[in-house]
Amino acid sequence: MTYKKKLIEVALPLKEINEQSAREKSIRHGHPSTLHLWWARRPLAACRAVLFASLVDDPSANPDKFPTEEAQEIERERLFDLIKKMVKWENTTNKKLFKDAHEEILKSTDGNPPPVLDPFCGGGSIPLEAQRLGLEAHGSDLNPVAVLITKALIEIPPKFAGKEPVNPEWQVKTDQEKAINDLEGAQGLADDVRYYGKWMRDEAFKHIGHLYPKVKLPSQHGHADSGCADFSRHNVKYSAASRLKSAHHKTQNDNNSGGEATVIAWIWARTVTCPNPACGAQMPLVRSFWLSKKKGKQAWVEPIIDEKNKTVSFEVRTGRGIPQDGTVNRSGGKCIFCDSPVPFKHIRAEGRAGRMSAQLMAIVAEGKGRRIYIAPEKEHVKIAESAKPENVPDTDLPEKALGFRVQQYGMVKHKHLFTPRQLVALTTFSDLVSEAHEKIISDAIAAGMKDDGIGIEDGGLGARAYADGVATYLAFLVDQLANHQSTICSWNAPNSQMRNVFARQAIPMTWDYAESNPFCESSGSYNNMYVRMLKGFHAIPASSTGFTRQIDATDSLNMLDSPLISTDPPYYDNIGYADLSDFFYIWLKRSLSSWFPKIFTTLLTPKSEELVATPYRFDGDKKKSETFFESGLRKTFNHIQNLQNSKFPISIYYAFKQSESDESVSNTSVVYSTGWETMLDGLITTKMQIFGTWPMRTEKPGRSIGIGTNALASSIILVCRPRPEDAPLATRKEFINELKKDLPDAIKKLTQANIAPVDLAQSAIGPGMAVFSRYSKVLETDGTKMSVRTALGLINERLDEIMAEYEGDFDADTRWAVAWFEQHGHKTGPYGEAETYSKAKNVGIDGLVKSGILESKAGKVRLLLREELESDWDPKTDDRLTIWEVTQHLILKHQKEGDEGAASLLRQVGSLGESARDLAYRLYQICDRKKWAQEALAYNSLVISWSQISELAGKKPVLEGQTEFDL
Repeated sequence: MTYKKKLIEVALPLKEINEQSAREKSIRHGHPSTLHLWWARRPLAACRAVLFASLVDDPSANPDKFPTEEAQEIERERLFDLIKKMVKWENTTNKKLFKDAHEEILKSTDGNPPPVLDPFCGGGSIPLEAQRLGLEAHGSDLNPVAVLITKALIEIPPKFAGKEPVNPEWQVKTDQEKAINDLEGAQGLADDVRYYGKWMRDEAFKHIGHLYPKVKLPSQHGHADSGCADFSRHNVKYSAASRLKSAHHKTQNDNNSGGEATVIAWIWARTVTCPNPACGAQMPLVRSFWLSKKKGKQAWVEPIIDEKNKTVSFEVRTGRGIPQDGTVNRSGGKCIFCDSPVPFKHIRAEGRAGRMSAQLMAIVAEGKGRRIYIAPEKEHVKIAESAKPENVPDTDLPEKALGFRVQQYGMVKHKHLFTPRQLVALTTFSDLVSEAHEKIISDAIAAGMKDDGIGIEDGGLGARAYADGVATYLAFLVDQLANHQSTICSWNAPNSQMRNVFARQAIPMTWDYAESNPFCESSGSYNNMYVRMLKGFHAIPASSTGFTRQIDATDSLNMLDSPLISTDPPYYDNIGYADLSDFFYIWLKRSLSSWFPKIFTTLLTPKSEELVATPYRFDGDKKKSETFFESGLRKTFNHIQNLQNSKFPISIYYAFKQSESDESVSNTSVVYSTGWETMLDGLITTKMQIFGTWPMRTEKPGRSIGIGTNALASSIILVCRPRPEDAPLATRKEFINELKKDLPDAIKKLTQANIAPVDLAQSAIGPGMAVFSRYSKVLETDGTKMSVRTALGLINERLDEIMAEYEGDFDADTRWAVAWFEQHGHKTGPYGEAETYSKAKNVGIDGLVKSGILESKAGKVRLLLREELESDWDPKTDDRLTIWEVTQHLILKHQKEGDEGAASLLRQVGSLGESARDLAYRLYQICDRKKWAQEALAYNSLVISWSQISELAGKKPVLEGQTEFDL
């Protein structure tokens, strides 16, 4: 070994990094991500920790300074303490802390740290954190939107760091007033974005404010506190007369003499003609009639049907009632007039024929500390219909694309994703970016900045380049507005706020959509995006140099000498970045193409070169798409290996859930992912060796794509170096023996770190492939080379064995329950079979019934559901306590009372808690294999929260008289 081992190759404070990474996903104020949306952005905390640990020596690499293991551990803990401080969000702007971190890096790099390169920079997290650590940061990407985002994070701010603003407001300040402002870093730039962003808003309102009228309020508008009587609908269809005569609810349109309020959003329902010839009504397609589900503030839309004229109007109800079900779900639609089922085939045909329209259902307005919900007003409909957009982008949506569903409903161009009023707003704001650009140049010259006429794209630093920079952020505001100004946006009733287009990585079809008011102060408004962006500047270091280039990673990366490479490559066919980013590209191109001509050279973002396995780009040929992805990934890894500084490891982020496969490897059903297989094959083919693997929590709990699913919560960070030329061969038997030796300890460390059960199989791939990749090749019994797929199968097989071995530490009752659960879940089964199991586990059926986990009657037995267990259960008085009961009651407590409730029980059961967590891993594995998603979610949720539960449990003293339980 000719290099020094780095900290990331030995140990990390994973618990703290994961906690802070997960927490960061919920931070929306002051985070650099608020400048512009990008999908699957890596948390800054994780990137920061990975880069630091990749550069700093592990103490064992310096035996002259740390000759004993004890000395090495003390030094390692000192470095851990520094990382723990660095990953905290509150310390993001702590200059002394990051100066100390930089000093540590200098110590391990002989005062000459390498530049950092991310060849798939995406949202720019990795190069941004390299810059925060005082390193020269480089990012590249094929996607022009990604390139521009990264430029805005690492390239533009350092060019103008510490400079005074040029806006007229600043120029008239006194020296004393200027002195109290912090202009370090990007704050001067931020102040100009503030000034010209406000100017854009004011100018836009002058032009189009008339399209966004205030709403007249009823004199005694109903609200959530109006004491309305309970009137549950329970899916009963009422006649028009009974609806109109109902006095059990307050309506919000009794009269119009109560003043005015600013509109937050207009809620529309798409409509199509009912296919029933006897009906033929224009039927609304509504996913949900709820407006607010907040306790004490419930509100919903009540459809009022005119049977005679086949029309529907809408009123707003408040109180404790329940709205009727929506008229469209996953199965299709239902006519609100005649109850006829309406298949999607008809709805799609109507959309493609241009016969899909929209009807206003409700208006949401700003009240004092609350939302006001008002029935539709004809004048508001008339004003909305008066909008006449001009010169709008006329680009095509892809015929097929990952996550796109709208084309089959006739929405085949980007402009079809917006209402006419939204298009008027977006074109107006976009055109104002150009006007603002001219004002900035003029104001900059007046403030004394030189005008060299060179734009920022060509390396300019004068008035023209400065205007280019500020205009970039103003154009980002237009993009952020577009994300909240589309018919793909919906109304989030549980939170009573707008839901943006990209709540997930897709452009799905929406039925009832929310059209936000860009001139209000609430979510979805220009002002809301503007304020969030300004706060985001505070976390941009703007310190060391940054460079961003638009480069295809499969072509060449020879842009700098011997960098440290850390990257987050594409995930096979998981996210179609190019197709998604066109949504923003069309507005950026309109606003910025004059000043960034090299970036905006194409009509839409490049597609053919994008490294993603999408069959629709190869005439539906899946094999061709896979070959394209595999070839591109190998080329990229070859470039990376040739370019990487040999003193440092390469770090690669990867998050791809393994999918079920019916194929068998080594006589076992294998769980693997083509994405994982392809990525690992690319690494190993290019002679890389995996020296370390770290599961890091990089996704937000509860995100839309993960709710109710087993979507990944973590990324696996692979730490790689070139495999030695003299790496040995191994036989299949030798590989399996090494797996048996190395994998149990690795799995133990993963579970002790509370890696989510949903991520365990992915995380186990790392240490398993670390064994596989240490050999030049592994030979099968017939002398052929073992494939990565076979290796993944053997790793999964060994993981199953290890998890099954956990049962050896459980009590006999729990071992029986696990065996029965694996076969029957919570369904009934024959007594005879249960008795056979009981003899094998050395327990009796009567004893299992007595223990309170089993029901036995009429020759049948059944494991009790969690909800059926004793409600007053007390572990201190249970004379036949089982790990099974402890686990189920912990889940019940967690579901009903949250972390605090589970912690109170954990304090009572003491060390049995760790066994309960192990059982949760085992039961999750069974549920995942059986596809029992809801039950799996319960075990996954318990483990994900285990760190917080354990911490809370340790904060209070042990209860008096509590003892360790002996099972």
